[in-house]
Amino acid sequence: MSTQVFFGNARQSRLRADETLPAKLDLIIDKLNLRERVNGKTVAIKMHLGSNIGYSTIHPVFVRKLVQAVKDGGGRPFVTDTAHACASAHERGYSHDTIGCLILPCAGPDERYFKTFPADFKGITEYKVGGTLIDADFLIDFAHVKGHPSCGMGGVFKNLALGAMIGETRGKLHDTVHFDQYWFKDRCPDAEIRKKIIESCSMEALVIDKNDPDNVHLHTEPCNQCGDCAKVAPEGALRIDGANFFAFQQACAIGVSHVLSQFDPANTVYLNLATQMTAVCDCFGFTGASVLPDVGIFGGNDICAVEQAMLDEVGKCEIIEENVPMSMQLQPGVGRHPFQVLHGVLKDPYKVVEYSAALGLGSQSYEFVDVLPLETQDSSKYEDMVVSADEL
Repeated sequence: MSTQVFFGNARQSRLRADETLPAKLDLIIDKLNLRERVNGKTVAIKMHLGSNIGYSTIHPVFVRKLVQAVKDGGGRPFVTDTAHACASAHERGYSHDTIGCLILPCAGPDERYFKTFPADFKGITEYKVGGTLIDADFLIDFAHVKGHPSCGMGGVFKNLALGAMIGETRGKLHDTVHFDQYWFKDRCPDAEIRKKIIESCSMEALVIDKNDPDNVHLHTEPCNQCGDCAKVAPEGALRIDGANFFAFQQACAIGVSHVLSQFDPANTVYLNLATQMTAVCDCFGFTGASVLPDVGIFGGNDICAVEQAMLDEVGKCEIIEENVPMSMQLQPGVGRHPFQVLHGVLKDPYKVVEYSAALGLGSQSYEFVDVLPLETQDSSKYEDMVVSADEL
Protein backbone atom coordinates (compact mmCIF):
# COMPACT_ATOMS: atom_id res chain seq x y z
CA MET A 1 0.00 0.00 0.00
CA SER A 2 1.34 3.42 -0.93
CA THR A 3 1.76 6.28 1.52
CA GLN A 4 2.05 10.00 0.96
CA VAL A 5 5.45 11.63 0.72
CA PHE A 6 5.34 15.42 0.88
CA PHE A 7 7.89 17.32 -1.17
CA GLY A 8 9.16 20.88 -1.09
CA ASN A 9 11.11 21.85 -4.20
CA ALA A 10 14.40 23.71 -3.74
CA ARG A 11 13.43 25.85 -6.74
CA GLN A 12 11.14 28.87 -6.53
CA SER A 13 8.62 30.36 -8.95
CA ARG A 14 9.09 33.84 -7.56
CA LEU A 15 11.57 35.70 -5.37
CA ARG A 16 9.45 35.40 -2.25
CA ALA A 17 10.28 34.13 1.23
CA ASP A 18 7.16 31.96 1.34
CA GLU A 19 8.49 29.93 -1.62
CA THR A 20 11.82 29.05 0.00
CA LEU A 21 12.68 25.68 1.53
CA PRO A 22 12.20 26.71 5.17
CA ALA A 23 8.69 27.91 4.26
CA LYS A 24 8.03 24.63 2.47
CA LEU A 25 9.17 22.76 5.58
CA ASP A 26 6.37 24.60 7.39
CA LEU A 27 3.90 23.30 4.81
CA ILE A 28 5.19 19.74 5.19
CA ILE A 29 4.88 20.00 8.97
CA ASP A 30 1.26 21.08 8.48
CA LYS A 31 0.56 18.22 6.09
CA LEU A 32 1.95 15.73 8.61
CA ASN A 33 -0.25 17.16 11.39
CA LEU A 34 2.88 17.20 13.51
CA ARG A 35 1.72 19.71 16.10
CA GLU A 36 -1.41 17.72 16.89
CA ARG A 37 0.55 14.47 17.19
CA VAL A 38 3.24 15.58 19.65
CA ASN A 39 1.04 17.09 22.37
CA GLY A 40 2.32 16.03 25.78
CA LYS A 41 5.12 13.91 24.29
CA THR A 42 8.89 13.98 24.64
CA VAL A 43 10.18 14.30 21.08
CA ALA A 44 13.63 13.15 19.96
CA ILE A 45 14.82 14.93 16.82
CA LYS A 46 17.57 12.67 15.49
CA MET A 47 20.04 14.58 13.33
CA HIS A 48 23.58 14.26 12.06
CA LEU A 49 25.30 17.23 13.69
CA GLY A 50 28.55 16.72 11.77
CA SER A 51 32.06 17.20 13.08
CA ASN A 52 35.13 19.42 12.87
CA ILE A 53 34.77 22.16 10.21
CA GLY A 54 31.91 20.67 8.19
CA TYR A 55 29.24 23.20 7.28
CA SER A 56 26.90 21.23 5.01
CA THR A 57 24.80 19.78 7.81
CA ILE A 58 21.20 20.95 8.21
CA HIS A 59 21.13 24.71 8.79
CA PRO A 60 19.84 25.81 12.24
CA VAL A 61 17.03 27.76 10.51
CA PHE A 62 15.37 24.46 9.55
CA VAL A 63 15.98 22.90 12.95
CA ARG A 64 14.52 25.85 14.83
CA LYS A 65 11.37 25.76 12.71
CA LEU A 66 10.91 22.07 13.51
CA VAL A 67 11.63 22.59 17.22
CA GLN A 68 9.18 25.49 17.39
CA ALA A 69 6.47 23.45 15.70
CA VAL A 70 6.91 20.72 18.32
CA LYS A 71 6.72 23.30 21.11
CA ASP A 72 3.65 24.93 19.57
CA GLY A 73 1.97 21.53 19.62
CA GLY A 74 2.73 20.99 23.30
CA GLY A 75 5.66 18.63 22.80
CA ARG A 76 9.01 18.61 24.60
CA PRO A 77 11.73 18.44 21.92
CA PHE A 78 15.42 17.69 22.12
CA VAL A 79 17.98 17.19 19.36
CA THR A 80 20.18 14.11 19.60
CA ASP A 81 23.17 12.49 17.90
CA THR A 82 26.34 10.67 18.90
CA ALA A 83 28.24 11.91 21.95
CA HIS A 84 31.14 13.19 19.85
CA ALA A 85 28.91 15.17 17.51
CA CYS A 86 26.86 16.66 20.34
CA ALA A 87 29.95 17.77 22.25
CA SER A 88 31.16 19.94 19.38
CA ALA A 89 27.78 20.90 17.86
CA HIS A 90 28.14 24.52 19.01
CA GLU A 91 31.15 24.86 16.70
CA ARG A 92 28.80 24.37 13.74
CA GLY A 93 26.05 26.69 14.94
CA TYR A 94 23.88 24.36 17.03
CA SER A 95 23.05 25.52 20.54
CA HIS A 96 19.99 26.04 22.71
CA ASP A 97 20.00 29.69 21.64
CA THR A 98 20.03 28.93 17.91
CA ILE A 99 17.70 25.94 17.72
CA GLY A 100 15.55 26.44 20.81
CA CYS A 101 16.02 23.14 22.63
CA LEU A 102 18.52 20.93 24.40
CA ILE A 103 21.11 18.87 22.52
CA LEU A 104 21.55 15.47 24.20
CA PRO A 105 23.86 12.56 23.23
CA CYS A 106 21.72 9.58 22.31
CA ALA A 107 23.59 7.19 24.63
CA GLY A 108 24.83 9.66 27.21
CA PRO A 109 28.11 11.62 27.23
CA ASP A 110 30.20 8.45 27.66
CA GLU A 111 27.96 6.15 25.56
CA ARG A 112 27.14 4.05 28.62
CA TYR A 113 23.37 4.40 28.46
CA PHE A 114 22.00 2.02 25.86
CA LYS A 115 19.64 -0.88 25.27
CA THR A 116 21.01 -4.10 23.83
CA PHE A 117 19.23 -6.05 21.09
CA PRO A 118 20.48 -9.56 20.19
CA ALA A 119 21.46 -10.20 16.59
CA ASP A 120 23.11 -12.77 14.37
CA PHE A 121 24.29 -11.14 11.19
CA LYS A 122 27.79 -11.41 9.71
CA GLY A 123 29.70 -11.00 12.95
CA ILE A 124 27.17 -8.74 14.68
CA THR A 125 25.85 -10.46 17.81
CA GLU A 126 24.11 -7.44 19.28
CA TYR A 127 23.08 -3.88 18.55
CA LYS A 128 23.48 -1.27 21.29
CA VAL A 129 20.96 1.53 20.77
CA GLY A 130 21.16 4.86 22.59
CA GLY A 131 18.86 4.93 25.61
CA THR A 132 18.23 8.67 25.57
CA LEU A 133 16.89 8.38 22.02
CA ILE A 134 14.52 5.48 22.62
CA ASP A 135 13.32 6.89 25.95
CA ALA A 136 11.46 9.51 23.91
CA ASP A 137 7.77 9.13 23.12
CA PHE A 138 8.05 10.45 19.57
CA LEU A 139 10.83 10.25 16.97
CA ILE A 140 11.56 12.73 14.20
CA ASP A 141 14.32 11.43 11.92
CA PHE A 142 15.70 14.59 10.25
CA ALA A 143 18.48 13.68 7.84
CA HIS A 144 20.80 15.53 5.48
CA VAL A 145 21.24 13.62 2.21
CA LYS A 146 24.82 13.17 0.99
CA GLY A 147 27.10 10.67 -0.66
CA HIS A 148 28.60 7.91 1.45
CA PRO A 149 31.64 5.74 0.62
CA SER A 150 30.24 2.62 2.34
CA CYS A 151 26.82 2.51 0.72
CA GLY A 152 26.65 5.25 -1.91
CA MET A 153 24.34 7.56 0.05
CA GLY A 154 23.23 8.52 3.54
CA GLY A 155 19.70 9.65 4.39
CA VAL A 156 17.02 8.81 6.95
CA PHE A 157 18.15 5.18 7.28
CA LYS A 158 21.80 5.87 7.92
CA ASN A 159 20.86 8.66 10.30
CA LEU A 160 19.39 6.01 12.60
CA ALA A 161 21.40 2.93 11.64
CA LEU A 162 24.70 4.51 12.70
CA GLY A 163 23.80 7.67 14.58
CA ALA A 164 21.51 5.92 17.06
CA MET A 165 24.15 3.33 17.98
CA ILE A 166 27.15 3.50 20.29
CA GLY A 167 30.63 3.48 18.72
CA GLU A 168 31.16 -0.24 19.30
CA THR A 169 28.11 -1.12 17.21
CA ARG A 170 28.96 1.41 14.51
CA GLY A 171 32.34 -0.30 14.11
CA LYS A 172 30.75 -3.73 13.81
CA LEU A 173 28.36 -2.50 11.13
CA HIS A 174 31.30 -1.36 9.03
CA ASP A 175 33.13 -4.65 9.63
CA THR A 176 30.34 -6.68 7.98
CA VAL A 177 31.89 -5.91 4.59
CA HIS A 178 34.77 -8.26 5.48
CA PHE A 179 32.65 -11.16 6.72
CA ASP A 180 32.36 -12.91 3.34
CA GLN A 181 35.72 -14.04 1.97
CA TYR A 182 36.93 -12.07 -1.05
CA TRP A 183 40.65 -12.93 -1.10
CA PHE A 184 41.77 -16.53 -1.69
CA LYS A 185 45.49 -16.64 -1.00
CA ASP A 186 45.96 -20.20 -2.29
CA ARG A 187 45.10 -18.85 -5.77
CA CYS A 188 47.88 -16.24 -5.58
CA PRO A 189 50.98 -17.50 -3.74
CA ASP A 190 53.32 -15.13 -5.60
CA ALA A 191 54.19 -11.99 -3.56
CA GLU A 192 55.16 -10.07 -6.71
CA ILE A 193 51.75 -10.63 -8.26
CA ARG A 194 50.09 -9.55 -5.02
CA LYS A 195 52.12 -6.36 -5.22
CA LYS A 196 50.94 -5.78 -8.80
CA ILE A 197 47.33 -6.32 -7.75
CA ILE A 198 47.68 -3.71 -5.03
CA GLU A 199 49.42 -1.25 -7.35
CA SER A 200 46.69 -1.67 -9.97
CA CYS A 201 44.19 0.11 -7.70
CA SER A 202 44.33 3.84 -8.36
CA MET A 203 42.01 4.40 -5.38
CA GLU A 204 44.52 2.73 -3.01
CA ALA A 205 41.75 0.49 -1.73
CA LEU A 206 43.95 -2.64 -1.59
CA VAL A 207 46.71 -3.25 0.96
CA ILE A 208 48.62 -6.17 2.44
CA ASP A 209 46.73 -7.52 5.43
CA LYS A 210 48.50 -6.40 8.60
CA ASN A 211 47.80 -9.77 10.24
CA ASP A 212 48.86 -12.00 7.33
CA PRO A 213 51.33 -10.89 4.62
CA ASP A 214 49.85 -13.50 2.25
CA ASN A 215 46.42 -11.87 2.44
CA VAL A 216 45.19 -8.82 0.56
CA HIS A 217 42.83 -6.52 2.48
CA LEU A 218 40.16 -4.50 0.68
CA HIS A 219 39.12 -1.10 2.05
CA THR A 220 35.61 -0.98 0.61
CA GLU A 221 35.11 2.76 1.25
CA PRO A 222 37.48 4.05 -1.47
CA CYS A 223 36.76 1.08 -3.77
CA ASN A 224 34.61 2.11 -6.74
CA GLN A 225 34.50 -1.39 -8.24
CA CYS A 226 36.26 -0.29 -11.41
CA GLY A 227 37.58 -3.83 -11.95
CA ASP A 228 41.24 -2.93 -12.59
CA CYS A 229 42.41 -5.25 -9.80
CA ALA A 230 40.44 -8.19 -11.20
CA LYS A 231 42.31 -7.79 -14.51
CA VAL A 232 45.62 -8.36 -12.73
CA ALA A 233 44.65 -10.99 -10.16
CA PRO A 234 44.86 -14.70 -11.04
CA GLU A 235 41.48 -16.30 -11.68
CA GLY A 236 39.61 -16.91 -8.45
CA ALA A 237 42.06 -15.01 -6.23
CA LEU A 238 40.04 -11.83 -5.72
CA ARG A 239 36.28 -11.50 -5.67
CA ILE A 240 34.61 -8.10 -5.95
CA ASP A 241 30.86 -8.64 -5.70
CA GLY A 242 27.72 -7.66 -3.87
CA ALA A 243 28.10 -10.05 -0.94
CA ASN A 244 30.52 -7.69 0.75
CA PHE A 245 29.16 -4.32 -0.32
CA PHE A 246 25.49 -5.11 0.35
CA ALA A 247 26.27 -6.44 3.85
CA PHE A 248 26.59 -2.95 5.26
CA GLN A 249 23.20 -1.98 3.84
CA GLN A 250 21.51 -5.02 5.32
CA ALA A 251 23.18 -4.47 8.68
CA CYS A 252 21.85 -0.90 8.62
CA ALA A 253 18.31 -2.10 7.90
CA ILE A 254 18.45 -4.51 10.85
CA GLY A 255 19.74 -1.75 13.13
CA VAL A 256 16.92 0.60 12.11
CA SER A 257 14.39 -2.16 12.77
CA HIS A 258 15.57 -2.31 16.39
CA VAL A 259 15.33 1.46 16.81
CA LEU A 260 11.84 1.64 15.34
CA SER A 261 10.65 -1.32 17.41
CA GLN A 262 10.72 1.07 20.38
CA PHE A 263 8.23 3.52 18.86
CA ASP A 264 4.59 3.31 17.92
CA PRO A 265 4.51 3.86 14.12
CA ALA A 266 2.03 6.69 14.74
CA ASN A 267 4.79 8.43 16.69
CA THR A 268 7.42 8.63 13.96
CA VAL A 269 8.11 11.18 11.22
CA TYR A 270 10.90 11.16 8.61
CA LEU A 271 12.46 14.14 6.82
CA ASN A 272 15.17 14.09 4.14
CA LEU A 273 16.82 17.38 3.21
CA ALA A 274 18.45 16.90 -0.21
CA THR A 275 20.53 20.05 -0.56
CA GLN A 276 24.27 20.73 -0.56
CA MET A 277 24.83 17.06 -1.33
CA THR A 278 28.54 16.40 -1.04
CA ALA A 279 30.57 13.35 -2.09
CA VAL A 280 31.00 11.90 1.38
CA CYS A 281 29.34 11.78 4.78
CA ASP A 282 29.14 14.75 7.15
CA CYS A 283 31.14 12.70 9.68
CA PHE A 284 34.26 13.30 7.56
CA GLY A 285 34.48 16.65 9.30
CA PHE A 286 34.70 18.89 6.26
CA THR A 287 32.51 20.12 3.44
CA GLY A 288 33.37 19.87 -0.23
CA ALA A 289 31.55 21.29 -3.22
CA SER A 290 28.06 19.98 -3.95
CA VAL A 291 28.22 17.10 -6.42
CA LEU A 292 24.49 17.24 -7.20
CA PRO A 293 22.09 20.15 -7.62
CA ASP A 294 19.80 20.98 -4.70
CA VAL A 295 16.56 19.00 -4.99
CA GLY A 296 14.45 19.82 -1.94
CA ILE A 297 12.95 18.38 1.22
CA PHE A 298 10.92 15.18 1.61
CA GLY A 299 8.68 14.28 4.54
CA GLY A 300 6.39 11.45 5.51
CA ASN A 301 5.37 8.83 8.05
CA ASP A 302 6.91 5.86 6.23
CA ILE A 303 10.71 5.62 6.35
CA CYS A 304 10.95 3.45 3.24
CA ALA A 305 8.67 5.67 1.18
CA VAL A 306 10.52 8.86 2.17
CA GLU A 307 13.92 7.39 1.25
CA GLN A 308 12.58 5.84 -1.97
CA ALA A 309 10.97 9.10 -3.11
CA MET A 310 14.14 11.06 -2.38
CA LEU A 311 16.29 8.57 -4.30
CA ASP A 312 13.90 8.62 -7.24
CA GLU A 313 14.01 12.43 -7.48
CA VAL A 314 17.77 12.69 -6.95
CA GLY A 315 18.13 9.94 -9.54
CA LYS A 316 16.86 12.36 -12.18
CA CYS A 317 19.86 14.64 -11.60
CA GLU A 318 23.26 14.67 -13.25
CA ILE A 319 26.51 14.63 -11.31
CA ILE A 320 28.23 18.04 -11.28
CA GLU A 321 31.49 16.57 -12.52
CA GLU A 322 33.65 19.65 -12.00
CA ASN A 323 32.79 19.52 -8.28
CA VAL A 324 33.80 15.89 -7.75
CA PRO A 325 37.09 15.63 -5.78
CA MET A 326 39.93 14.98 -8.20
CA SER A 327 40.98 11.84 -6.31
CA MET A 328 37.67 10.16 -7.16
CA GLN A 329 36.87 8.40 -10.43
CA LEU A 330 33.29 8.39 -11.68
CA GLN A 331 31.81 5.07 -12.77
CA PRO A 332 29.06 5.98 -15.25
CA GLY A 333 26.78 3.35 -16.71
CA VAL A 334 23.31 2.97 -18.18
CA GLY A 335 20.68 2.93 -15.46
CA ARG A 336 23.06 3.77 -12.65
CA HIS A 337 21.92 6.12 -9.92
CA PRO A 338 24.08 9.26 -9.54
CA PHE A 339 25.33 7.94 -6.19
CA GLN A 340 26.45 4.74 -7.97
CA VAL A 341 28.22 6.84 -10.58
CA LEU A 342 29.99 8.53 -7.69
CA HIS A 343 30.87 5.48 -5.57
CA GLY A 344 30.39 2.39 -7.74
CA VAL A 345 27.60 0.12 -8.98
CA LEU A 346 27.72 -2.19 -5.93
CA LYS A 347 27.04 0.75 -3.64
CA ASP A 348 23.40 0.76 -4.63
CA PRO A 349 21.55 3.31 -2.46
CA TYR A 350 18.23 1.50 -2.94
CA LYS A 351 19.46 -1.66 -1.19
CA VAL A 352 18.82 -0.40 2.33
CA VAL A 353 15.25 0.48 1.33
CA GLU A 354 14.72 -2.97 -0.18
CA TYR A 355 16.08 -4.76 2.89
CA SER A 356 14.04 -2.57 5.23
CA ALA A 357 10.82 -3.09 3.29
CA ALA A 358 11.45 -6.85 3.48
CA LEU A 359 11.71 -6.47 7.28
CA GLY A 360 8.30 -4.79 7.31
CA LEU A 361 9.53 -1.29 8.15
CA GLY A 362 7.54 0.35 5.36
CA SER A 363 6.62 0.40 1.70
CA GLN A 364 8.58 1.41 -1.38
CA SER A 365 5.32 2.58 -2.98
CA TYR A 366 4.32 6.16 -2.38
CA GLU A 367 2.07 8.99 -3.51
CA PHE A 368 4.18 12.03 -4.34
CA VAL A 369 2.66 15.29 -3.09
CA ASP A 370 4.34 18.59 -3.99
CA VAL A 371 3.29 21.05 -1.27
CA LEU A 372 3.90 24.11 -3.46
CA PRO A 373 4.18 23.20 -7.16
CA LEU A 374 6.22 25.49 -9.37
CA GLU A 375 4.23 27.84 -11.55
CA THR A 376 5.07 28.58 -15.17
CA GLN A 377 5.66 32.31 -15.37
CA ASP A 378 4.07 34.33 -18.20
CA SER A 379 7.05 36.16 -19.73
CA SER A 380 4.83 38.26 -22.05
CA LYS A 381 3.94 40.67 -19.24
CA TYR A 382 7.60 41.63 -19.04
CA GLU A 383 7.99 42.41 -22.76
CA ASP A 384 7.21 46.10 -22.32
CA MET A 385 10.04 46.31 -19.83
CA VAL A 386 12.66 45.26 -22.37
CA VAL A 387 14.84 48.12 -23.63
CA SER A 388 17.55 48.27 -26.25
CA ALA A 389 21.19 49.10 -25.56
CA ASP A 390 20.69 52.50 -27.24
CA GLU A 391 18.00 53.42 -24.72
CA LEU A 392 20.21 52.73 -21.74
